[in-house]
Amino acid sequence: MKILVNGDSREIRAADLSGALEELGYGGAVLATAVNGEFVPVAARQAARLADGDRIEVLAPMQGG
Repeated sequence: MKILVNGDSREIRAADLSGALEELGYGGAVLATAVNGEFVPVAARQAARLADGDRIEVLAPMQGG
């Protein structure tokens, strides 16, 4: 299916957010995620089903002050 990841069109096979992150090379990274503008916590990523055309935002936390 085709999705947008941080504004870039990508083709994936995964059906859920957790699988998509693995497939896109983010596996194991500490990230904040959103699907179609809705925050998805780590515990809910496997249950977050994806559909063609969904928009995923992936953000890495920053440290500093």
